Amino acid sequence: MSLLSNSPSPAADPRLAELTGWLQATGLVDTASARPASEDASFRRYFRVDVLPAQRAFHGATLVAMDAPPQRENVPAYVKVQGLLEAAGVSVPKIAAANVEQGFLLLSDLGSTTYLQALDHDSAATLYAEALSSLVKIQQASQPGVLPEFDRAFMLRELNIFPEWYIGKHLATTLNEKQQQELDKVFEAILANCLAQPQVYMHRDYHSRNLMWMDEGNPGILDFQDAVWGPVTYDCASLLRDAYVSWDEELVLDWLIRYWQHARSAGLPVKKDFDEFYKDFEYMALQRHLKILGIFCRLNYRDGKPHYLGDLPTVMEYVRKTANRYRDLKPLIKLLDTLEGTAPQVGYTF
Repeated sequence: MSLLSNSPSPAADPRLAELTGWLQATGLVDTASARPASEDASFRRYFRVDVLPAQRAFHGATLVAMDAPPQRENVPAYVKVQGLLEAAGVSVPKIAAANVEQGFLLLSDLGSTTYLQALDHDSAATLYAEALSSLVKIQQASQPGVLPEFDRAFMLRELNIFPEWYIGKHLATTLNEKQQQELDKVFEAILANCLAQPQVYMHRDYHSRNLMWMDEGNPGILDFQDAVWGPVTYDCASLLRDAYVSWDEELVLDWLIRYWQHARSAGLPVKKDFDEFYKDFEYMALQRHLKILGIFCRLNYRDGKPHYLGDLPTVMEYVRKTANRYRDLKPLIKLLDTLEGTAPQVGYTF
């Protein structure tokens, strides 16, 4: 299948025509072999291409071409973070060729099996241990002033995706003044906790669809171009409170304790008291999950990607369980009950 096989003509998809021309000029791959490599929630597209026989000893059998429109995607950030993560000693795609101005990269192929596909009750303990070990390596490499800051304005901007797209669009509801004040108080409680946490390099999407199962150097890490300087618990929350796969809380607690012990022994700035660290983890996960509820709705209503709505129940369950455990988050439960007509649930309060 050629790159253009799914398009009526090169004129209908000029970026694919440009990508084909650029790939041809690299002299590394057979452009006629290109086939879609993965779906993405962004504007990026990926194609797997066969390496020309004379190049296979160095590049392997296949490479992955990334089409990232420069007006929509930050390709220089991808290249920068790729270098940081490679230097940290974790597995990321190597860059075989690049045209940053056009938004084209040719990357080493980390395979086609995601963590989401590989995870089951037999493999989970090993796979999560390896992912958390790689996360510690990334965090150990952290230096301030290198990546953008995940600051208050950034976090609040993300939180506000929830009322705009989940409440406003998905539920077709406008909050009254009292409800808005209650939500603002919950947001302030979340922000106060997250902003007080120690800061490290933060991947921002460290979860089962962006980690690849590999025979060696597991996991392969993808989709890291949005990395920032932010709270130390964020990537643990992405991984262990994953929007696409959920586990019994006892398992998550065990994996998180093991990460916390490893992080402490590695000299990372995690709280010395695990209960405090766990609270930080929960508040950070809640910030992320409220954003995700809004983003999944936006992907459906704005971008025509309805399958993300199927993951809303998993994310909402995380939100409700966490908000039910802490007194200053309880108003969120009351608000959700009102908006969704759900009967209140009894939970522990800390």
